[in-house]
Amino acid sequence: MPRLLSFFATTAPLLAITQLSAMAQSTVVDPQLIHQMQETLRQQQEQLKQQAEQIKQQYLKLDALQQQIKVIITKSPSHPVKKTAKDIEKTVNLALQLPKTVPVTSGNDKIRLSISGQLDRALNIADDGGGTRLYHVDNNASNSRIRFVGTARISDDLQLGTRIELAISPDNSGYVSQTDQAPGDHFNQRWAEISLQSKTLGKLSLGKGDTASKGTAFQDISLTDLVQYSGIHDIAGGMMFRKKGDSNPLTTIRLRDAFKNMDGLGRHSRLRYDSPSLFGFTLAGSLASNQRSDLALYWGAEGYGFRTVGGAAVGHPHINGSGLLYDGSLSLLHVASGLNLTVSGGMQEQDLAKEATNLYTKLGWIARFTSLGYTAFGIDYTNSANTPASGDRGYSIGGAIVQAFENYATELYLQHRLYSLKLASGVPLEDIQVSTVGVRVKF
Repeated sequence: MPRLLSFFATTAPLLAITQLSAMAQSTVVDPQLIHQMQETLRQQQEQLKQQAEQIKQQYLKLDALQQQIKVIITKSPSHPVKKTAKDIEKTVNLALQLPKTVPVTSGNDKIRLSISGQLDRALNIADDGGGTRLYHVDNNASNSRIRFVGTARISDDLQLGTRIELAISPDNSGYVSQTDQAPGDHFNQRWAEISLQSKTLGKLSLGKGDTASKGTAFQDISLTDLVQYSGIHDIAGGMMFRKKGDSNPLTTIRLRDAFKNMDGLGRHSRLRYDSPSLFGFTLAGSLASNQRSDLALYWGAEGYGFRTVGGAAVGHPHINGSGLLYDGSLSLLHVASGLNLTVSGGMQEQDLAKEATNLYTKLGWIARFTSLGYTAFGIDYTNSANTPASGDRGYSIGGAIVQAFENYATELYLQHRLYSLKLASGVPLEDIQVSTVGVRVKF
């Protein structure tokens, strides 16, 4: 509409001048009449500018209304989970049929493009038994990234979607180690897919992205999952264990080798199908590159004062010496009190060795002490077996606090974690302790 008004405001004077020129060539025109016509045109032009400004102000008012709704919902004690506010905000946007802010210009006006992402930087203070050092990292539990999502409505039932997502994660915590404190830039093509979604038939996705089983081992509504979840190695995965003794030499065993949450097949090029939700259940399956395949079941529900999410999957990683991979998780939140429980487990079959297993449990509490946003607490315990080798056993204990600043889409977090690994070979290893302070900003 503003472009249309601007077009009229620009072209109207040109048409008038053309008419005046024709009249001047054919007859003598009264100068007073010309002045009156010019004045009329000036007034109309001014009115069009005022109308364009009014429409712009209406856009701004609608945006402010959406922000107020978001703040009211997120501050409600009965809705401590931030995803609820996002769902309601999405509903408001659809009802208004207007973008939340000034829309991003796309090269194709048939596709609506949105840009989002986050930055997640942290400081790790790690004691590996040979000394304590400070490490600058990008938190691999929820790394820095940028996302481009394009959508086009084909019909009332069918929607075309595209998604490109890149991780831009310098000095990623999964690679920072004692011998390489600044591994440099880390770029990862997280998503590059085209999808077709139907309300009645489900969603079909082609390209790189989450396989059906990815995410089934970390269903988590504790709100501490950006730094504390079943993938406990992510915050310092590159760190290496040291042998006990006078010289304390480093081994080649990294935290990411010893502790794995067995979360499905990961993210690959795949053909994936997700069924429509039925009584809170969604079935998903995918055929991925290198002949990998998986099947997953997700569930989410709210009632009787509780909110629950869960997932379970079986996958064939198609790795020599390995069989099927099984994993699942469940997270339960008591809405009124904010108390929550999260559990996760996984098992990888091995042809010539004992099955690798991982068990994880977390107790949490979501509170609201100030108007700034929620405060989430968590204490967890992890037990791993037969990783990285048959007979090896490990455990980890951790605690975390996350403070949200909801008006700024920002979260500040603290955590401390102990990692302990006992090798079947009998070689004693030093424990690793990692303290973390970090901040995540979403845009």
